Amino acid sequence: MNRILEKAGCCQPSVGTFTHLKSTAAIESMSYTGLDYVIIDTEHCAADMDFVSAAITAADAAGVTPVVRVNEIARAAVLRPLDLGAKGIIVPAVETVEQVRQLVRYAKFPPLGNRGFCPTRDGGWGFAENAAAGAEAYMEDCNRQTLLIPQCETAGCLAHIEEIAAMDGVDGIFVGPLDLSIALGCPMQLDAPQMTEAIGRILAACKQAGKLSFIFCGGAKDAKARLSTGFDSVTCSLDTLMYIQACRSMVEEILS
Repeated sequence: MNRILEKAGCCQPSVGTFTHLKSTAAIESMSYTGLDYVIIDTEHCAADMDFVSAAITAADAAGVTPVVRVNEIARAAVLRPLDLGAKGIIVPAVETVEQVRQLVRYAKFPPLGNRGFCPTRDGGWGFAENAAAGAEAYMEDCNRQTLLIPQCETAGCLAHIEEIAAMDGVDGIFVGPLDLSIALGCPMQLDAPQMTEAIGRILAACKQAGKLSFIFCGGAKDAKARLSTGFDSVTCSLDTLMYIQACRSMVEEILS
């Protein structure tokens, strides 16, 4: 099940968050929140493949779509989370069109790419419904249901965003506004004119190519505003920040 695609197919927005707590219980608890997906972050969090595997399993059990943000543009970094059952791969720090072509080769089976084949967890080691009909059916299903999402957060990616968004095998673009603001010379000034222009350009490229558009948001107000401009999905905050904010609010209320 890929709730991002299900929501998009019904013209409904999806909502997710990042997990940095390295806790399967924290991921399982998302079952009761209404969140559609969780991004297991291996870029800014010291999460190894053992935890990624456990986190994907926990998300599946909770009915929350597991997505993994990888920490480099490399075959193993892309292949391993997919084999473990990730329903999407987000790739940060993309700079060039050729990097994205390479990512398609890593993440998609033929004819789109050249992903390595092996009976693995994502296909129930060959016995799950998406694999039981044979390798060809399994590969077609993976190409449809598994998302490859380059992250636009560099000046290089922005300069080529129309070509990248239109590329076969790319399923969407994830806007990283914080790093993008740094790249554009206006650190953390998310309302700066150059940021407004850049985010509008990324969103237009996605719409023109018929691809999904994602953006990171610091909170609910920001997320609601981004959805109103046409984004398909908002990734709101981090579980660590939400945990801190909830605890601080509780303590303040107790002591006030």
